[in-house]
Amino acid sequence: MAENTKAISREEELKKLSTMSTIRSFLPLLGLVAVFIVFNVLTGGRMIKNMSLVMSQIYVTLIAATGVFFIMTMGGLDFSQGSIMGITSIVVCMVSKVNVPLAIVAGIAAGAAIGAINGFFYVNRKIKSFIVTICTMFLFRGIIKYLTSNAPVAGSAKLVMMNKDELKLACTLVVLIIGFIAFRFTKFGMYLRAIGAGEKAAKFAGIRTDKMKFLIYVLAGAITGFAAFVNVVKVGSVTSSGGNQLETQILIALVLGGMPISGGAKAKFQNVIIGSLLYIVLSSGLTMLGLTTQTMQLIQGVVFLIFVAVFADRQSLQVIK
Repeated sequence: MAENTKAISREEELKKLSTMSTIRSFLPLLGLVAVFIVFNVLTGGRMIKNMSLVMSQIYVTLIAATGVFFIMTMGGLDFSQGSIMGITSIVVCMVSKVNVPLAIVAGIAAGAAIGAINGFFYVNRKIKSFIVTICTMFLFRGIIKYLTSNAPVAGSAKLVMMNKDELKLACTLVVLIIGFIAFRFTKFGMYLRAIGAGEKAAKFAGIRTDKMKFLIYVLAGAITGFAAFVNVVKVGSVTSSGGNQLETQILIALVLGGMPISGGAKAKFQNVIIGSLLYIVLSSGLTMLGLTTQTMQLIQGVVFLIFVAVFADRQSLQVIK
């Protein structure tokens, strides 16, 4: 009798946990809708009227966040994305004066090379991902400031003339669709989730975890290199602050989207889309209200803490790899 009672109690507990997990998965979407409605009311409807302007700010974040999403799914972090964006944007600008398609390839290659540096020290030298990427963040930030010390690096006229929402939207959709298909329907996504859930178990399952981790950092760098093309098309040149704070924006966006900090099986590709939209809507709404930068950062910090407290699955948290 006692055993039956325990079994029933255990079953009820599992159902409760499953229900809580389901509710938590819908909270980011509900948060996005709530934040959009609140800011639309506070701005007197300007949020809807200026949707094209709001959406024009999301393309770079969405593309770059896709690569970081893959890294976080396997339990890693990357704080060098802003520096990768700055370096690859400079490369795109320089090479665009020769040939625009070649500039896109050069930006992707430069991003992949920096990602390979991150991957090498993370995988081969066994240094924690957040330490490696913080070091490369400062290293390449210094190079960016050196290259732009005299004047901003400008792109070619042909590149600037490509600044059309249709092109930027198409580039973003291509990355998102390919990323979604690869993550959801191929072994690539399965391997990432397996490594995030437990690297030792993944090794026993036959997954070459070291090779996979290295390639993911290369891939993330390459994706950001492609995002640099979209960034340069939009801004036309690169200054010493190029890509500054991008890594923070991406990490906040992913967490706002419900991304589990430790990665694993609970990572969902919609975390990228919902989180990026939520971050941009929040930032744009605060800007439309005419708040100072300090006030905006304060409010963003409070909202970020609230979302982390609500969305974080404390039972799945573990030390970041």
